[in-house]
Amino acid sequence: MFRTMPLIPALLLSACSLTPGMDMNAENNVSELELPVMKGGKMVKEKTRIIPITADLIIERENARQQAVNNLPPVDISQATYRIGPHDRLQITVWEHPELNDPGGEKIMPELAGKVVGDDGMLYYPYVGNIHVAGKTVSEVRTLLTSELSKYFKKVKLDIRVLSFQSHRAAIVGEVKTPGIQAMTETPLTVAEAISRAGGVTQDADMSNVALARDGKLYKIDVLALYEKGGSTQNLLLKDGDVLNIPDRKDNKVLVMGEVGRQQALQVNKGKLSLSQALAEAYGLDFNSSRPGEIFVFRPGDMTPEIFQLNAESADAMILADQFALQAHDTVFVGAAGVTQWSRVLNQILPSSFTSIMSRAAFMGM
Repeated sequence: MFRTMPLIPALLLSACSLTPGMDMNAENNVSELELPVMKGGKMVKEKTRIIPITADLIIERENARQQAVNNLPPVDISQATYRIGPHDRLQITVWEHPELNDPGGEKIMPELAGKVVGDDGMLYYPYVGNIHVAGKTVSEVRTLLTSELSKYFKKVKLDIRVLSFQSHRAAIVGEVKTPGIQAMTETPLTVAEAISRAGGVTQDADMSNVALARDGKLYKIDVLALYEKGGSTQNLLLKDGDVLNIPDRKDNKVLVMGEVGRQQALQVNKGKLSLSQALAEAYGLDFNSSRPGEIFVFRPGDMTPEIFQLNAESADAMILADQFALQAHDTVFVGAAGVTQWSRVLNQILPSSFTSIMSRAAFMGM
């Protein structure tokens, strides 16, 4: 038993390098590990800088969010007027000249009635021949056709209407009741209108992170702000080729790990969850084992990882935590205090049998 005693300091010294459980050991304010990062269109490895959560950071991120809203395509109602395009079917009625109208009149099936605009945007009409109508409004085509027919007839009166809208379409996909392709008609197709035509959203829809793909760019739209706050800037006019995707909110979770009352995954409700709310939902910090100065937020991003750190040794840091918005797939990690790590080391290297020997040695006055 006396020979075992010199082993104790050696075990304890070797234990100093052990950190059982999870720990964040970052030097020089960068991540300990190299992380995959997208740079210049290529994947590279590099360490990520740890960004302190301060008032300046919160102001900077809020300004960037507002800028992103301002960068959305403008809602220009003047562009909502329907413009004729290829494959549209037009019904042209010339009063007092039945020979110019569709043979059979009302008896023709709607899908066969009228005249179809060609792929080149041209429309053929008797006496007039081919005229270019693509990109023009109904009113503009009416004026053009009236002018051309007036060369052959007196007091031409005609009417034009679109029987079948085929040239301009947008796709509505994701968490809507009837996803699919929607034709654009004389009624302006806005984001809200498109969702309504699709039967509304499902109960799993994430309305705060709707994505609009347009001309090779991706825009994030907060439709929830449109419905709850009247944010008209979010109600964009859709145009030909747009894809509107309403994502699933079930995957929008934040992981809370480390020295908290209860480690768990939290659902981001309506796109809103602050750092302080996440900590509260996890029953707060474990004051017996946590290190308040080491509260980290790991954000994977789209191959652009970020690491944030909150020093909550001062209680008023919780104000910053309440103003720091978390995002889906963030991980909140609370570090362990040194004494907690040391206690866990001892528990690992001193099994119960060895502890028993030490207890008997102490009893014998050693």
